[in-house]
Amino acid sequence: MRIMIVGGGGREHALAWKLKNSPEVEEIYCVPGNAGIAKIANCLPGKDDDFPALAEIAREKKVDFTIVGPEAPLVEGITDYFREHGLTILGPEKQAAQLEGSKVWAKQFMRKWDIPTAEFEVFDSFAEASSYVLEQNKPLVIKAEGLAAGKGVYVTDSAQEAQDSLQQIMVDKIYGEAGNRVVIEDKLQGEEASLLALTDGENLWIMPSAQDHKPIGESDTGPNTGGMGAYSPAPIMTEEIASQVRDHVFKPLLLGMNQEGLDYRGVIYAGLMITENGPRVLEFNVRFGDPEAQVILPRLESDLAPVLLNAARGKLKGEWEWSNNTAVCVVMASGGYPGKYEKGMEINGLSDAEKEPGVFIFHAGTAEKERKIVTSGGRVLGVTALASDLEEAVTNSYRAIEKINFNNAYYRRDIAFRALKR
Repeated sequence: MRIMIVGGGGREHALAWKLKNSPEVEEIYCVPGNAGIAKIANCLPGKDDDFPALAEIAREKKVDFTIVGPEAPLVEGITDYFREHGLTILGPEKQAAQLEGSKVWAKQFMRKWDIPTAEFEVFDSFAEASSYVLEQNKPLVIKAEGLAAGKGVYVTDSAQEAQDSLQQIMVDKIYGEAGNRVVIEDKLQGEEASLLALTDGENLWIMPSAQDHKPIGESDTGPNTGGMGAYSPAPIMTEEIASQVRDHVFKPLLLGMNQEGLDYRGVIYAGLMITENGPRVLEFNVRFGDPEAQVILPRLESDLAPVLLNAARGKLKGEWEWSNNTAVCVVMASGGYPGKYEKGMEINGLSDAEKEPGVFIFHAGTAEKERKIVTSGGRVLGVTALASDLEEAVTNSYRAIEKINFNNAYYRRDIAFRALKR
C-alpha cells in the first residue's frame, strides 16, 4: 500500500519508521517531513493546511490512505475535505476535532457526557476572569481556549500567578486568537499519565500508557513546552486504572460522539491526572501524542499499517501485540526554547548515537543543508531507547545523547524521575 503522512515532527518520523517496517507498505510520502524522515520516506514540499494541494498529492501518488500527525489540520477540517473528495484518511472530522481545538467545547462535552474532569468556568472577559481568580484565591489552572502548540496551559498556585497568566493570554495575546477565551479550572492533585486509544468510531483498541514531561525545567519546573521527554509504560497507570479510563472516559466519549452524529475515526489521546478519587481528564488530543508516539510505537510488535487503514475505513478487526519492554525518549531542544531560539545549527554525532543498543533517533526540528543535518525547530531530536527495564532504557538514551552535539543544545536530565523513584 501507499501511505501519506501529513506533518514533519518527531511523531511523524516515528510513524514513518514504524510503517516502513510493514511488508504491506510499498511507498511512504511525507509532507513536508524533515531530514530524518527523508532517509526512509519520500518528503514532498507543502503545507499541512493546504488541503487541495495535499489531496492532489494523494491522487497523483495513488495513496491508499493518509495519516495526519499534527492537530491543526484536523481542527481545520482536513478529514472532511479528503472524504468529500473520495480519499481515505485517518482522523476525526472537523466538529469532532474540537475536542482538542476548543478547550471550552471539550470541557462542556465532558460535563454533558459525565466524563470525570476538574470543575471549571469559562470567561471571555479579562476583567471577569481576573475577579474570579481573586475570589477563588486557591490553586487554579488557566487554559487558553484554542490551539497553542501545547503551551497555553498555566498551573498556578496563587491569585497573583493566575492574574499574570490571564494577562499573558488575554491581554498580551501571546497565543493570538487562541486566548480570546479561557477555561479556569480547579487544580487537581495527583500524578499525570497519558492513555491513547485507536477507534473506528465504535470499537476501541487501547495502547500502552505513557508519561510526558511538559515543563522545560527539571523536576517539572518552568513554562510548559510541547513535551521534553516521555516513557512507556507509566507505573501509575495500573490495569485497574486503565480499565476505569476505558469505562468512564473512552466509552462515554465515543457514545457522546455517536449520539451527537459526529464521526470520530482515529486516535484519542487522554491526558489524565490520577487522583486519590480515580482518573480525571486534563485534556483530550485528537492524534498521536508527541513525544508519546516515540515511546509507544517502538513497543508495538504488530504491523501498524493495516490496523490504521482498517480504523480509517471504520472496520477495526483482529488485535495487536505489544512488547513488555520499556521505552524512554529524551528530547534535545534548541537553547531558548520554548521562547526564542536560533536555527541552522549543525548537528554532529547522530550515526554514533544510533549505534547504542535499542536506540532510535526521531528527528523533530531538523533540515538538510549542504549535505549537513541542521536544526530547524525548538524541539530538535527525540532520542528513544527500548530496553528490558526502565533503568537500562534511561541509561542508553542518555548515553546516546552524550554523542550528539549542536550549538546551545538543551535537554532535561531527569526524564522518568517519577518512575525511577518507585
